[in-house]
Amino acid sequence: MNLHDPQTKQALIQRLRRVEGQLRGIQGMIEEERDCQQILQQLSAVRAAVQSANAAFLEQYVSGCLLSEDSPRTREELARELAGLIGKA
Repeated sequence: MNLHDPQTKQALIQRLRRVEGQLRGIQGMIEEERDCQQILQQLSAVRAAVQSANAAFLEQYVSGCLLSEDSPRTREELARELAGLIGKA
């Protein structure tokens, strides 16, 4: 997929880098045997950040790929594809 808006692309990359850093931090917390509640809180924050990135990417996919003008697909086909993608997200 080609993200058409460079700002959106950069924002998505920054989000994913932040998630990557959070995951490394959680690994360190586990190695240090930190409090379980703190680790679970951080895991929850990572999940929320990934869901946010997923939603942003899905929005770009719908507007940039799924609804591309050169697509001969019907509304029903588009709806089925979108429902399948949301189900996997």
